[in-house]
Amino acid sequence: MNKAQLVEAIADKVGGRQQAADAVDAVLDALVRAVVSGDRVSVTGFGSFEKVDRPARYARNPQTGERVRVKKTSVPRFRAGQGFKDLVSGSKKLPKNDIAVKKAPKGSLSGPSATISKAAGKKAAAKKATGAAKKATGAAKKASAKKATAKKTTGAAKTTAKKTTAKKSAAKSTTAAAKKTAAKKAPAKKATAKKAPAKKSTARKTTAKKATARKK
Repeated sequence: MNKAQLVEAIADKVGGRQQAADAVDAVLDALVRAVVSGDRVSVTGFGSFEKVDRPARYARNPQTGERVRVKKTSVPRFRAGQGFKDLVSGSKKLPKNDIAVKKAPKGSLSGPSATISKAAGKKAAAKKATGAAKKATGAAKKASAKKATAKKTTGAAKTTAKKTTAKKSAAKSTTAAAKKTAAKKAPAKKATAKKAPAKKSTARKTTAKKATARKK
């Protein structure tokens, strides 16, 4: 039986060929996706599908007999359930007007019990509380880091301001000292300038004396 024959076999039970094809595709897709992700799909009375990891090993080429190394790989595996085995072996007979695979117990598909639901609710609440606590802790750490950074920035600004003030004071002191030195030097220059005319008058007197001596 291939897929098309399988669809035809269940078409009357699900309301039509298209509905049967969609149902088969949906079941196979869910089965393949679950096994690929590593989940085990178990159907009571039918069997289970699972992913099996095979380590690297050595095998023999059946044609040449040569020893070949096989890489590590993963393969799907199906294990038939006990009900399926009993039907195939003949220890149990196929029902004529019922489904061969044993149905799930009544009420098992209605959802988890009240106790399980409460436990799941408590776990979810605990996870939420833990997540909120982690977020609050993270926010507090960030705020502390921001405060520390602000303090460092303020301290650095104060230090820079102090250094700038010290430099300004030193510059003022240097300027004042330069002014005093210039003020001291200025009178000396004036005095030197005043003495210069005296030398000129002495030179004039000497020239006059020489002229008088020549006339005599």
